[in-house]
Amino acid sequence: MKWGIIGTGNMGSMLTTSLIESGAVAEEKLTIFNRTRSKAEVLQESFPNINIAENLSSIQSESDILFICVKPHHYKEIIDTLDGSWSENQCLVSITSPVAVDQLEEATPCQVVRIVPSITNHAWAGVSLFTFGSRINEKNRQLLKTTFQHISTPIEVEEEHIRVASDIVSCGPAFISYLLSQWIAAAGDVAGLPQQKATALTENMMVGLGELLAKKIMTLEELMEKVTVKGGVTGEGLQALEDHIGLLFHRMFEATQAKHKEDKKHIDL
Repeated sequence: MKWGIIGTGNMGSMLTTSLIESGAVAEEKLTIFNRTRSKAEVLQESFPNINIAENLSSIQSESDILFICVKPHHYKEIIDTLDGSWSENQCLVSITSPVAVDQLEEATPCQVVRIVPSITNHAWAGVSLFTFGSRINEKNRQLLKTTFQHISTPIEVEEEHIRVASDIVSCGPAFISYLLSQWIAAAGDVAGLPQQKATALTENMMVGLGELLAKKIMTLEELMEKVTVKGGVTGEGLQALEDHIGLLFHRMFEATQAKHKEDKKHIDL
């Protein structure tokens, strides 16, 4: 099976690196393409046996499974360039949420899947979101799930839930990182804890929390109950959060849903 990745930006590079380093895909079975060839050559320095395609037509003809890892507004240009050259045995994989699977099926005769990755896949962890098109065969369905199990937990998600699911697993690390940066700053402002020390404590706390959840030692609810002692400090802190958090996360999801709807208006394949 030959794999192709169009676009070697943040997510294209992450997928290339993670799939190879995890052993999911052999270097020599992977071809990459980027409009600026030098960006693809940077990846080739790390993985000398990967192939760099000269153009879109070349990577299409060389790939059984072809990922498009570009911004949504570049999709039409790519789909138009590749038009008429697909076979029904090939599989096109989109990684962006605004481009619906049925849109891609209408624009191409091949099999279609959307897989939304997460930056956490770089650590062979986290989730990858799968939405399969109607033409996907069982062989490719299982191949893609098995491949992504090397770097994530594949979870199927319906079209109507793709944005909120992406907010949690793909945007989530950035959202949580922002909240933790505010947490660290507040520890310094209120209690004088140096930023470097507060950062180290916070990062290690998050790693420990992740291990508790990964090993299923406790659920989130059980963790809060175990740590909270009646009349204690944790309870006071949780009460302060409850009093002041308000509709913060509602507003966040409302903003991402609105942006998703706006982006979809401008997608024309």
